Amino acid sequence: MNIQQRAAQPIFNPKFECASRDEIRCFQLQELRKQVAWAYEKVDYYRQNLDAAGIEPGDIKGFEDFSKLPLTDKTALRDNYPYGLFAVPLDQIIRIHASSGTTGKPIVVGYTRQDVEEWRYCIMAMIQQAGVVPGDRAQMAFGYGMFTGGFGLHYGLEGLGCMMIPASAGNTERHLMMIEDYGTTVLVATPSYAMHICEVGEELGFDWQKSTLRVGLFGGEPCPPKLKSEIEKRMYITCTDNYGLTEVMGPGVSGECLTSRDQQHIMEDHFYWEVIDPESGAVLPEGAEGELVLTPLQKQGVPLLRYRTHDLTSVTTVPCGCGRTTARMNKVRHRSDDMLIIRGTNVYPSQIEDVLADVEGASAHYRLLVDDETGLDRLTVMLELLPFAFTDSFAEMESFRVQVADKLKGVLQVSVEVKLVEPGSIERTMGKTQHLEDKRKR
Repeated sequence: MNIQQRAAQPIFNPKFECASRDEIRCFQLQELRKQVAWAYEKVDYYRQNLDAAGIEPGDIKGFEDFSKLPLTDKTALRDNYPYGLFAVPLDQIIRIHASSGTTGKPIVVGYTRQDVEEWRYCIMAMIQQAGVVPGDRAQMAFGYGMFTGGFGLHYGLEGLGCMMIPASAGNTERHLMMIEDYGTTVLVATPSYAMHICEVGEELGFDWQKSTLRVGLFGGEPCPPKLKSEIEKRMYITCTDNYGLTEVMGPGVSGECLTSRDQQHIMEDHFYWEVIDPESGAVLPEGAEGELVLTPLQKQGVPLLRYRTHDLTSVTTVPCGCGRTTARMNKVRHRSDDMLIIRGTNVYPSQIEDVLADVEGASAHYRLLVDDETGLDRLTVMLELLPFAFTDSFAEMESFRVQVADKLKGVLQVSVEVKLVEPGSIERTMGKTQHLEDKRKR
């Protein structure tokens, strides 16, 4: 299916996804009250926190009461590693997943059979609004393991009635063979690895315009608009990305529909959202940008109350043109904890990404390096060029480099070193791309 030929997709659960705001809020409050009681009764951590705050489950009469509950941060999961926040005996847990644990002990979450079914439901609703239909052939390029992406999307796609091709990550040429031989219609991958599959295919003479592939389900890392546009143009597919995090479930918290391409519908029958001021913790009004706070509404294994995601976004409840009335969050571009301080100036990597997206001749691949080798903070941007922009002329390349550096300085208000590199020289990854490396010693 060509991008311009997208047809309207059916809504997975119109009874809820098209409900009035009053109906949605009534359902959420009812589920919140149950969840607070469940966490208080089953998890020592929450019982102690709520007792310390002078709050009992019966005190939750409305949303304003719920907003008085203490916030939960990632440290709570790490401090109670591995099973301290589990609300059921381990013989009722049928699966666990965990974060990578690159900064210490991993975050471990457990799922009861009901939790897995609720997760499957969220994925089915999310992928249907992205254009996936029963009978599609979905090829998995996420790795299977403790990472939630592979298993989460796999069982949701199967639940919708898709054929699953569990290729897993790696062996790009095999992925290309499978797409061609098996008639794959849906590719599940990180956007950076999808771009790599595209590039390898082009090098091998793969004709993407004649491919059966039509939908890309991307996750695991942000999908910048420029990268998304480039993949759609070169692979002749519709790309959608989704949002989720291990702590609250995994992928399936929110996702794009085919109408609102810059926002993602939140699965409000499974998650209650708040947006808070990252500094004060105060709940912000609808439409204001702040830190997203999530509370799963039916989670049995590891209930979480008011979980701080540290992801910055804004949310609207204005009904979408697709017919859904569920709230939509702006796609997460940066986090409250990923801000860089460069010589006293606050810099978000997403600001750099936005500047590079407007540079003609720049590819979607870049790396950021921060060091203090000279005694001062130094930010270096390694920018890969497209073939037509990379020349042997030193004067032309230097002029291009200076223009990019000036544009970055104008936005960031701090000087940046820019290094231009030839096409294909920045390493492609199968998993989540790490754009930033901070090598400062202090």
